[in-house]
Amino acid sequence: MDDLLMSFRFDDNGLIPTIIQQHDTKEVLMMAWMNAEALQKTLESRQTWFWSRSRQELWHKGATSGNFQQVVAIRADCDDDCLLVFVDSQGPACHTGQRSCFFREVDNG
Repeated sequence: MDDLLMSFRFDDNGLIPTIIQQHDTKEVLMMAWMNAEALQKTLESRQTWFWSRSRQELWHKGATSGNFQQVVAIRADCDDDCLLVFVDSQGPACHTGQRSCFFREVDNG
């Protein structure tokens, strides 16, 4: 693992929460988990890769749906334990077909 990846604080399962945001509108599209390999692949390919906790495997966002996310910038929070990835996402980000995974309103108050 290179020095950059070693600076991040992955949890006990080797994962780091990652928020995906549309770079121009600032719309929050999704939250997913990355492990070191997913982050490395994201950095190399400039497309998002994640770790699926349910399937226990890497997944390349868009490989099945065609809705790839082109990485514009990646930022870490002040504790190096959460990532924010700005992307250009042309299609839906959610597996339900919604633009964002955050489409269900809980409280409008």
